[in-house]
Amino acid sequence: MNILYLLRIKSDVSYVYDNNTLRQGLERMKLKGYTAIPVITRDGDYVGTVSEGDFLWHIIEHGQGNMRAQEDYKVRDILRPDFMPAVKVSAKPSELIERAMSQNFVPVVDDRNKFIGIVTRRDIIRYFVENGKESQS
Repeated sequence: MNILYLLRIKSDVSYVYDNNTLRQGLERMKLKGYTAIPVITRDGDYVGTVSEGDFLWHIIEHGQGNMRAQEDYKVRDILRPDFMPAVKVSAKPSELIERAMSQNFVPVVDDRNKFIGIVTRRDIIRYFVENGKESQS
């Protein structure tokens, strides 16, 4: 299994920039219906993934449920260190599978840490189901 075979490329994936306001990040997630979304810099570096829970905890901690108040904060302000780390495109399939066991998607970066896309748990499962059927025929 090659990671590139399963990769959903950056142009087909939703993400937010680390300097987007929390309001922009929340609106993007709501529009797409996601519970987590990759975060990148304007230069394309992967810096983490932000989840609904990250937004919720920020709102609770700061006591500001007003969407306008979320414009005072940036997405990078609520990123958790080491939450959903990326794999390099050259990673072994076992590393990809291990990550997918605890994440709905795995961010993928190139050798320069540039975000190139994601591999979803669903696509990994589909790959094994389809290849398992072929080997049983």
